[in-house]
Amino acid sequence: MTSSRPVIDVVVLTMNDRPAAFPRAMASLLAQQGVELRVVIVGNGVEPDPGQVPAAVRTVTLPVNAGIPEGRNVGADALAGPGCGEFVFFFDNDAVLPAPDTLARLVAEARRHPEAAYIQPRIADPDTGATMRRWVPRLRAGDATRPGVITVMAEGVVLVRRADYEQAGGWPGHFFLFHEGIDLSWRLWDLGRTGWYAPDIVIHHPATDPARHAGFYRLVARNRVWLAYRRLPAPLIPVYLATWTLLGVIRIRSRANLALWAAGLREGLKGGHGRRRPMSWTTVLRLTRAGRPPII
Repeated sequence: MTSSRPVIDVVVLTMNDRPAAFPRAMASLLAQQGVELRVVIVGNGVEPDPGQVPAAVRTVTLPVNAGIPEGRNVGADALAGPGCGEFVFFFDNDAVLPAPDTLARLVAEARRHPEAAYIQPRIADPDTGATMRRWVPRLRAGDATRPGVITVMAEGVVLVRRADYEQAGGWPGHFFLFHEGIDLSWRLWDLGRTGWYAPDIVIHHPATDPARHAGFYRLVARNRVWLAYRRLPAPLIPVYLATWTLLGVIRIRSRANLALWAAGLREGLKGGHGRRRPMSWTTVLRLTRAGRPPII
């Protein structure tokens, strides 16, 4: 008898560097009810620790650290084909699903918003309950509990319809880290789809500083340039880059970090962004009407 429960393909990445958080994440995932899960753990440059891989969970080992977006692509591809899920859930391995119906509620939200290619839950720190501004996928982020249409995403925990994900072409793997969610969101919007923020569905994630990552300032600047060259109509590219250059100069206080950021900007301008597939002007208008013109 065929199960009537929605099927979700779940992609989790590991570098075997979270011996306490990773088992908690997996336990909360496998405790989900009302859904059928197909889970893959991708070892990004490592073989997933057998002691932390639950039974019946598939693993894929990448010989080198290919970066987060490419690791997610590999995981989603590993679960593709016959029997694949209607949805793909990308799940950071230090996040926790605090209730056993979290994924079922995300699917129900997707059913209520069939125009949305992706559903974004609210991310909150497990200790303080606070939602960081960068986790709220809209410009006016002061009220993290306000639901609505969104044009970008917080990539670490997001539910995406597989058909839309595959039609959009997946994550930009060569970005390695940072801004890959904007690239994917814009491509989904360019398909005529939208995103939806469901803040009443909460997922826990520690509030860490992204600048802890080596190469943060360089990758952030480089990927901004690549994003503009890949996705924006030509007249908007200089506007977008000028806006973010000004914001970078204003926000970055350290001269050393500013030098790293400038190096990344130069790297991006040299090329390497990959295939250029600019969004239509119709998409520019739709994004603007949704509250975030694609120049900021």
